Amino acid sequence: MSHSVKIKNALVSVYYKDNLAPLIQLLNKYGVTFYSTGGTETFIKELGIDVVPVEDLTSYPSILGGRVKTLHPKVFGGILARRPLDSDQQQLAQYEIPEIDLVIVDLYPFEETVASGASEQDIIEKIDIGGISLIRAAAKNFNDVVILSSKNDYKALEEMLASQEGTTTLEQRKEFAKLAFNTSSHYDTAIFNYFNQENTLDVFKESVQKAQVLRYGENPHQKGVFYGDLDAMFTKLNGKELSYNNLVDVDAAVSIIDEFKEPTFAILKHTNACGVASRTTIKQAWVDALACDPVSAFGGVLITNGEVDVETATEINNLFFEVLIAPSYTEEAIAILTAKKNRIILVRKDVQLPKQQFKTLLNGVIQQDKDNTVEGPEQMTAVTNVVPTAAQLEDLFFANKIVKHTKSNTIVFAKNGTLITSGVGQTSRVDSLKQAIEKANAFGFDLKGCSMASDAFFPFPDCVEIAAEAGIAAVLQPGGSIKDQLSIDMCNQKGLAMVTTGVRHFKH
Repeated sequence: MSHSVKIKNALVSVYYKDNLAPLIQLLNKYGVTFYSTGGTETFIKELGIDVVPVEDLTSYPSILGGRVKTLHPKVFGGILARRPLDSDQQQLAQYEIPEIDLVIVDLYPFEETVASGASEQDIIEKIDIGGISLIRAAAKNFNDVVILSSKNDYKALEEMLASQEGTTTLEQRKEFAKLAFNTSSHYDTAIFNYFNQENTLDVFKESVQKAQVLRYGENPHQKGVFYGDLDAMFTKLNGKELSYNNLVDVDAAVSIIDEFKEPTFAILKHTNACGVASRTTIKQAWVDALACDPVSAFGGVLITNGEVDVETATEINNLFFEVLIAPSYTEEAIAILTAKKNRIILVRKDVQLPKQQFKTLLNGVIQQDKDNTVEGPEQMTAVTNVVPTAAQLEDLFFANKIVKHTKSNTIVFAKNGTLITSGVGQTSRVDSLKQAIEKANAFGFDLKGCSMASDAFFPFPDCVEIAAEAGIAAVLQPGGSIKDQLSIDMCNQKGLAMVTTGVRHFKH
């Protein structure tokens, strides 16, 4: 079963040559014959090692500006030949094709070229043809051939060969084949998604190469893995590894803070905001965000869009929290915040986030555009006799940003750039409203003059009637119910201002 194969001939043609030299030198020590092209051929020669140009093997030069170099039966025959099969061996002899036991090849940097903003012509030229074909051929014939499709694998093969006198086992070759098919499938997915940017073809394809095994999922009995590059998104200054639940909350925190341009602090618990305040300073934003609900803030995820200074850090230090995210911190603030080793302190980097989101559902995947719309005062249509003031319009805008990121059904109360309270995730909008009022009363907040936002329309007038009795002065809702007029009439009767936006923000 081990089926050891000694490497006699190797085809080497790579874009990146980092750390390749030690492997080439070791293979040379074991008497391996090298076949190569272009820059890689020159690289091997400069190591003082003999190399056979592929064009000498094929009797064809590199043509079409380098588009065709290795696509030839003498190359692919040597890779794909089944060593134990007599008929394959006879044809190798007939056509003078050497067995190629090792293929080292990587792919043109397609994704990097797309990310650089290059022209379409440059991008198309970075679609590798020969390389992807060599990878697939060698991986298919793993029974007899070793395939290295990434510079990350050089060291592993080097160590294997050094300990096994230039041979590999079947299990090792199969493992390299698995890595190779991962390389080729990821590459093809990137190319397809480039061509399908407008989603004109309803096909779901995603490939993420980086993974981080988490301590567990939502609960200890569930396995959890994050697929993505957290290092590209954050610099971690302190604390334990992010858990599954931390990551879900961090995602929600990043989404809500991105709605605000003015200095703002948000506190989240189980993806819902329990404190949000916009102020002229980050410190005051923190103090007022915490005052919204200091009970729920315990053990929460904190995020701000401004630098955390020593005064703000001193205030934050009084609270037990799981994660703090900011674009920057002063040195003095870092010293305070990292004093407790388990606190997770993250510096958020400027990274463009995906425009779509998806999740597994039933026996498939559901995908949608992100809800990147939030309606400001200019999209609010007054529908009542009382027209909201400019200050109320700003509070409705503020509340609407929070509604958008809160579990449905939801009601949000806001005043003077502050989340007063919210009712979250109830099965009835009336229940969400009553929950919000009860929480406000529990914390001693006066709702008189507050603005209220709802994630969806009111099918009955009961919500605005209850809100009026609690002191609410202005209401925002998307509208669209066949019974909208009932709520409008109730607002007129109670002296409330109401605006509609025409946009619903369900968050299931």
